[in-house]
Amino acid sequence: MNAPIPDHALPTFEQRRVPPAMLAALQQRFGERCSTAAAVREQHGRDESPFPVTPPEAVVFCDSTEDVAAVLRLAAEHAVPVIPYGAGSSLEGHLLAVQGGISVDLSAMTRIVGVNPEDLTITVQAGVTREQLNQEIKDTGLFFPIDPGANASLGGMAATRASGTNAVRYGTMRENVLGLTVVTAAGEVIRTGTRAKKSSAGYDLTRLFVGSEGTLGVITEVTLKLYPLPEAVSAAICHFPTIAGAVDATIRVIQMGVPIARCELLDVNAVRAVNAQSRLGLREHPMLLMEFHGSEASVQEQAEMVQAITAEMGGEAFEWASRPEERTRLWAARHKAYFAGMQANPGCRSVTTDTCVPISRLAEIIDASIADAEATGLPYYIVGHVGDGNFHLAYLVKEGDAAQRALAEGASLRMVQRAIALEGTCTGEHGIGLHKMDFLVDEAGTGGVAMMRAIKHALDPQNILNPGKIFAW
Repeated sequence: MNAPIPDHALPTFEQRRVPPAMLAALQQRFGERCSTAAAVREQHGRDESPFPVTPPEAVVFCDSTEDVAAVLRLAAEHAVPVIPYGAGSSLEGHLLAVQGGISVDLSAMTRIVGVNPEDLTITVQAGVTREQLNQEIKDTGLFFPIDPGANASLGGMAATRASGTNAVRYGTMRENVLGLTVVTAAGEVIRTGTRAKKSSAGYDLTRLFVGSEGTLGVITEVTLKLYPLPEAVSAAICHFPTIAGAVDATIRVIQMGVPIARCELLDVNAVRAVNAQSRLGLREHPMLLMEFHGSEASVQEQAEMVQAITAEMGGEAFEWASRPEERTRLWAARHKAYFAGMQANPGCRSVTTDTCVPISRLAEIIDASIADAEATGLPYYIVGHVGDGNFHLAYLVKEGDAAQRALAEGASLRMVQRAIALEGTCTGEHGIGLHKMDFLVDEAGTGGVAMMRAIKHALDPQNILNPGKIFAW
């Protein structure tokens, strides 16, 4: 039986049990790779969202596209939900089995299907992680730049349309996925896109599945763009008396057309947390962490221009991190900000919201969101890929404290409303999942959501693919 879901945490969903005949068929085909062990189910009913554990009835560990297709064919026959699982690093409840069903674990699908360095493309199975990918191709002189922080699986990154620290220069998964292998709700295997740079052939099915969060099909292979490793890489940090100064400097850098590769903001709370966890000894002031890619000359030119701009905007203590190990240490600390924040507040869970706005409105929304955060009295911190107008605000609430959770959710709601009013989005990279379903209606409108729902009904008429996510059935 699934664990009970507190009424205040999740909507009520109809539970669809796995019939004994289906479970027996899965166990016959997959043997030990089909598990009903409580610990395994619990692991697959938990992500990094503030929601309670919501386990599936069984977990199937798949090795191939055909394995996934076999599960989907049985699920279609018995009208049982199927929830894809990659690395479990999602933040919005994407992988919770809110209607029961089967979790399809793709983490063992780690084969590099084909590398084409002369075309700057690669095809991988969905369970390959971004770190594994770059390790596999390190001798080709190429790399894959999309870096959401967590060592997420590439199938999951495609499904949530992930981005991250390099998006300001290299774009998001939307721009970097060329093609997919997808298993449909009926268990049919389809392939979208090609390795060609462009195509005008019919509907863009690749873009339809990128960002669909497992609700339209299960992604089993991904064809990606690669990029030449830059000749030179340099990183720098700069501190500011106020967060407004750091944001204004970022806006000026982008508006001046500097091709900066990374531009990350940490507020004083985030700096304090990563200092405590990673012992970096950084000044505890709002900070920009930046990176420059290109030739030796272009990197120097970019950095000098940014140093001048940050000085004009009140930046202090501009410091270089040119050695690879120092750059790695700084970026590792940035990527650990989420866990550093929780470590600094024992017994808390993180209620994390991300929004993205036009760069010219970034200072406005961050200022208002900070004032709101301060008014709640809750511990919080801000980090952001501010070079493309995207930032994250995390509230730390005591686990099980309904009053604190309500304060955080109220502030999150107001932050999203500000973003939409400023012609931005309710989520720049986390996705909708369970947590932001109401916000999607505010952003896309009832007509837009109705069109999305019509696509879902057409491709998944039994609502078996990750049901209960993105919008109501």
